[in-house]
Amino acid sequence: MAVRVDLIRRLEAAGARRIETVSFANPERVPQMAGAEGICAALSTRSFSAIGLVLNERGLDRAATCDLDEINFVAYAADGYAMKNSGAPAAQRNAEAADLVAAAKATGRRTTVTISVTFGDPLDGPVPPERVVGIASLMAEAGVDEIALGDTIGVAVPTAVATLVAALRKDVPATAIRGHFHNTRNAGYANAFAAVAAGCDALDAAVGGFGGSPFSPGAGGNVATEDLTAMLERSGVATGIDSSEMARVGLWLASRLGHDAPPAMSGRTVPWPQSAPT
Repeated sequence: MAVRVDLIRRLEAAGARRIETVSFANPERVPQMAGAEGICAALSTRSFSAIGLVLNERGLDRAATCDLDEINFVAYAADGYAMKNSGAPAAQRNAEAADLVAAAKATGRRTTVTISVTFGDPLDGPVPPERVVGIASLMAEAGVDEIALGDTIGVAVPTAVATLVAALRKDVPATAIRGHFHNTRNAGYANAFAAVAAGCDALDAAVGGFGGSPFSPGAGGNVATEDLTAMLERSGVATGIDSSEMARVGLWLASRLGHDAPPAMSGRTVPWPQSAPT
């Protein structure tokens, strides 16, 4: 637990102001996420919005006892991944997620829903955009504050991202939109940039580019925080994050995980002057 708290504090020092700090998954099924309550207690003083991932009613009961600012729930855009990940069809899990959103709103927490396999399912194939819009509308009716488009297996392309963000802007205009992209096929950064250009409000990223889903073998990690913020800052999009410091966090995390280097490139590149010599 101490290493996880240390990681979060390093992310905070690098400028991160929204951090998914804990998951209330079943510790027997996902043992690396055990001890959520202890981590929340260790982060009672902080400068960021602490987010907890909740998958079911039991998880919400646990989260309600913790010091959290936001609660993130999960919905599914296809049955294949829903059955593999949760043991129930997507429609059932999505209805449950909507109920959980309403319950969490009553506690005064900000709520978000990440729609998994938004662009494609490892078993069912491509996902129609209108299905995602329908799920987003269901969550908006429940009062969710933010919808995240989860490209869980990394099959999105920029044109599809732009189309879907535009559709959500039209159908759920009062709901914030967040992009969650994996770099499985090296399109994650292009997709993130397309999301920003289309009006997406926030982007997920993982320091070092680590991540991936244990229920989707072969899926790559999330876009790396240090690489993503470096690209956005140089493109005129302020992030508030020190990408150089974040790259150092990525290198530290890689060493803790037993890797020579992280998937991210920023920590492995040679610094270069970003202003012309005088």
